[in-house]
Amino acid sequence: MLSYLLLGFIYAFAAAVQPGPLQTFLISQSLTNGWRRTVFASFAPIISDGPIILLVIFILSHFSAGLIQVLQITGGVFLLYLAYGALRTWQNYNTKQDVQNQSGKQTLIKAVLVNLLNPNPYLGWSLVMGPLLLKGWRETPLNGIALITSFYLTISFCSAGIVFLFSAAKGLGKKVSRTLIGISAIALTFFGLYQLWLGFISRI
Repeated sequence: MLSYLLLGFIYAFAAAVQPGPLQTFLISQSLTNGWRRTVFASFAPIISDGPIILLVIFILSHFSAGLIQVLQITGGVFLLYLAYGALRTWQNYNTKQDVQNQSGKQTLIKAVLVNLLNPNPYLGWSLVMGPLLLKGWRETPLNGIALITSFYLTISFCSAGIVFLFSAAKGLGKKVSRTLIGISAIALTFFGLYQLWLGFISRI
């Protein structure tokens, strides 16, 4: 069981610290709305990955190429929408109004959508976590439970750490926060265009 706890921790830590759409969204929202309204979005993978796991196990193995392509294109469009929202915030930045832009519930919903439309969890579960989960569960259900528990606790705490770290940047002043929000808008745009490129290039 300890080996599955360690495997879940290692993979979750690697996934959490690498730049990606969800991490970029958390940074953007942390700078815009503060940690109190963003920290709950750290638990988005726990909510979104249920259907992702089911799709990977029962559907993705048969329709992987087409499904990932649709997710890349749809996710790219959604990320560009989020980038537009970050750009509007950068253009009209106001410290007092900024914190009231979105409730914690709205931010959590958007984070769940970002994760659902991000191909990375599908690929991760189909290539890494899925086989490990099936192997561990067949040995004993405790191994499967240990793997999932370790993975989601680690990725949630790492994501929360990202939220707290970048929320602290707000204390550096309005100019710095506005600059960081602009950078996050650029990053969201990059990931959106990159996912669109991956989706359309796979059709050629």
